[in-house]
Amino acid sequence: METLEFQAEARQLLQLMVHSIYSNKDIFLRELISNASDALDKVRLAAFTDKDLQADTDDLRIELEADKDQRTLTIRDNGIGMSRAEVIDLIGTIAKSGTAELLRKLKESKENSADLIGQFGVGFYSSFMVADKVTLVTRKAGETEGTKWESEGEGTYTIDSVEDAPQGTSVTLHLKPEDKEDHLFDYTAEFKLREIVRRYSDFITWPVRLKVTKTVDDETTTEFETINSMKALWARSKDEATEDEFKEFYRHISHDWTDPLEIIQMQAEGTFEYQALLFIPSHAPMDLFMRESKRGPQLYVKRVFIMDECEALMPEYLRFVKGVVDAQDLSLNVSREILQQDRQIQLMRRRLVKKILQTIKAMDESKYETFWREFGAAVKEGLVNDFDNRTSILEISAFASTHDPEKPTSLADYVSRMKEGQEHIYYLTGASRSIIENSPHLEAFKAKDYEVLILTDAVDEMWVSSVPEFDGKQFQSVAKGQVDLSDDADEDRSKDFEDLLTWMTEALKDNVKEVRLSSRLTTSPACIVGDANDVTPTLEKMYRAMGQELPPIKRILELNPDHALVTSLRTAHSENKEGAAETAELLYGIALLAEGGELADAPRFTRLLADRLAQTL
Repeated sequence: METLEFQAEARQLLQLMVHSIYSNKDIFLRELISNASDALDKVRLAAFTDKDLQADTDDLRIELEADKDQRTLTIRDNGIGMSRAEVIDLIGTIAKSGTAELLRKLKESKENSADLIGQFGVGFYSSFMVADKVTLVTRKAGETEGTKWESEGEGTYTIDSVEDAPQGTSVTLHLKPEDKEDHLFDYTAEFKLREIVRRYSDFITWPVRLKVTKTVDDETTTEFETINSMKALWARSKDEATEDEFKEFYRHISHDWTDPLEIIQMQAEGTFEYQALLFIPSHAPMDLFMRESKRGPQLYVKRVFIMDECEALMPEYLRFVKGVVDAQDLSLNVSREILQQDRQIQLMRRRLVKKILQTIKAMDESKYETFWREFGAAVKEGLVNDFDNRTSILEISAFASTHDPEKPTSLADYVSRMKEGQEHIYYLTGASRSIIENSPHLEAFKAKDYEVLILTDAVDEMWVSSVPEFDGKQFQSVAKGQVDLSDDADEDRSKDFEDLLTWMTEALKDNVKEVRLSSRLTTSPACIVGDANDVTPTLEKMYRAMGQELPPIKRILELNPDHALVTSLRTAHSENKEGAAETAELLYGIALLAEGGELADAPRFTRLLADRLAQTL
C-alpha cells in the first residue's frame, strides 16, 4: 500500500470543486454514471478491436447499491476498468503539475474554466460533495490484479493492490449525514436515486440497475431492477418509433398536453456529430413574450443530461421550439453546467435554425396558418437581430394587407400582384387593423388600388426600419416621406397654395417642421407624415415606455387641396378673416387625432372646436 499526499494547490482545488463549482449536489451521481457508461463503451470497443482480449462483455451494465444502515452508496460497472498506473494518473489528475494554474483560472471565472469534461478525475471528485470517504476498487479488462484507491478528500489518498477484484470499477461513497438546508439528501433512499437517474441518465445506452428489496407473501427478496428507459428517441428514425412515442416524448419534455404541430429530426455526422429531436408546438405558451421566460432545447452529451434550457443553441425568436440536442462531444466547463462559447456551439445553432426555418417553409397551408397565428409575432423578431437568416425569415412570414381582409399574404405573393411601374412594397403600422384601414394615409392608395401591408404587431415598428428590401423591392411606409400618386396630367398646384403653406408652417412651427400639399389624401382634409428617416410616433412611445427619452420630433402636415375646409382656409387667409389661425390649429389637431396621436393641449382643442361649432349653428 502507498499513501500519497495531495499538493497544497490540489487541496484548494478539491475544496473549490466540492463547494463552489457544482450548484446542484445531485449531479455527483450523473458524473459517476457517466464515467461508468464511458467505461462500458470502451470495453465493448476494446473487445471488438482486440479479439484476444480476455474481457467479459455478455451483460454490460451499471449497478447502484445502497446500504441504509452503513450509509453507503456503491456505483458499479463491468467496463474497461483501470490499471494501478491509470488510477494514479486519472484519479490523481488534480495533483498533477499545472494544478496551480488551473486553480487560478477556476477562481477567476468559472464560466471560462478549462475544458476537463473528458478527464475522469474531475467528475469523480464531485463525490466528495456528498461523501466523507470514497473507496474505489477497479480491475482492467485482461489483467489479473486489481487496485484499491481510498481518500477522505483531505490531505492524502491511499493506493493498494487487491486480489479477486471483478472486471470494471466500483465506487463506494461513505455518505455524509443528511442535511436538507445544505441540499444534502438521503442518497440511500430508493425514490431519490430513481429521481436522479430519471432526470440525468434516463437515456444512456446501458442499463442502470438499482438493488431493491421486495416483499411478496411475507417473503422478502432483493433484486436488481433497471430504472432507466435507455430509449433515446432522438437516436431512432421515424421508421423505428411510432408517432405516439414522439408525441408522448414531446409531452414529457414540454409539459404541454396537446400534440406538437411539427416534429423535426436531425443527425449530423462527420468530424462533429450530434443528433436533435425538435418540436414546434401547436399553440403559444402564456409566457411567450415575458422577458424572464427561458428558451432552448435540453442538452445531452452522449445521452447524459447536461441542462434543461440551452439558450446558446436557440435564438430568442425561436424560443417556442422544444426538444433535445445530443452531442458526441462538446466543450463544457469543468462542472459540465455552463457551455463554452465555441465554434461547435455556433455551428450547431446555425444548422438547427436553418432546419427549423426550412421545416416551417415546407408546412402545408393548414399547419402554416396555425403556426403563424401562434408564433408569427415572435418569429418577426428575427428580422431585427438575425441578419444571416433574414431572407429566410421574410420568405416564411405572412402579413395582413388591404388585398384580402381574411387571409394574410406572403411577400412573394404581394410582389407578384404589384402594379406595373410600382417600385415599393407599401406598408402602414398601427395599433389595430381598424385604425389603419380608416387612416387618411391610405385614401389615395385605396382609390388607385395599391396594395398596402397592415402591420399591427409591436415588433413591426422595429423590423421595417432595419430590413431594406425584399426581392429587390424596397419597403416604403405610406405615412413617411414623399409619396407621389398623382397622375402625370395633374398640374402643379403648389403655387396656388404657396402663401397658405408658408403662413401655416410659421403658425404651427411649434408642432410641425413643414406644411405641404398631399397626393395621398382623397377625402380627409389633412394628415401628418414623417420624414423618411423619422422615428414613428408608436416607436417613440415604445422607447419612452422603456425609459429612453427622445428629443421632440416635429413632423409634416400635409393638406388635401381638393377638400372644402382647406380651400376655405386658403380664402380666409388671403382675405385676412378672423379665426383663420384657430382653424389652422384645429386642422392640425384633427389630423393628429385621425392617426391615433395625442393632443398636447386637449382642453384648448375642445374649447376651440366647441366655439367653432357654436358659430356655425
